[in-house]
Amino acid sequence: MDFVDTCYLIKHAQGWFLWDTGLSDAVAAMPNGLAPSDPRAVYWHRPKTLAAELDQLGVKPADIKAMAISHTHPDHIGNVEMFPTTMLYVQKAEYEWPGANNEPRFKPAHPVTKLEGDHDVFGDGSVTILSTPGHTPGHQSLLVKLPHTGALVLSGDAVHFKSNWDNRRVPSNNFSKEQTLASMQKMSDTLAKEKAQLWINHDKAQRDGLKMSPEFYD
Repeated sequence: MDFVDTCYLIKHAQGWFLWDTGLSDAVAAMPNGLAPSDPRAVYWHRPKTLAAELDQLGVKPADIKAMAISHTHPDHIGNVEMFPTTMLYVQKAEYEWPGANNEPRFKPAHPVTKLEGDHDVFGDGSVTILSTPGHTPGHQSLLVKLPHTGALVLSGDAVHFKSNWDNRRVPSNNFSKEQTLASMQKMSDTLAKEKAQLWINHDKAQRDGLKMSPEFYD
């Protein structure tokens, strides 16, 4: 089946905020994409680069004032170092989760704010990081309140497809089934409270019905 992998750029009076950075832009230069060593794993393609899409909007990497990643899998952090001076918001549990060969998941020099729970990014309730562990130890999702579109919850990988959301199915490779189910319930409660839409990061059928950059939601 086909996945999609979406990055979100949010314009706020205090500056640009980037949510997730997708696969490394280097994949776009590979004519046949990045094939996995295991044929049962995911085959990556990047038809557009994040750098080019930002450039189309007239946004330079240095213009991004703050950023956050849902979690540290490679399809979400591939371009973090395109923004070496941008403050990165990440859950402490995710930041300190050992990577392959116990390598750190980010360059130690990258500015970081380590969170322990939910966080109101701009202090006005418009962009709130939600702690939703389970897929990984420090997974997080994002609540965005737009003036006309209304409230949105960007799922990260707390949920992968509408079917696993509707049926509360937990992927077998998730870090914790119990935490995943609790996070799904927290998201459900947030959707009800905020009358919000749920945008599921990897769900192609849903994504294909949404506007993409340079179009926007306000």
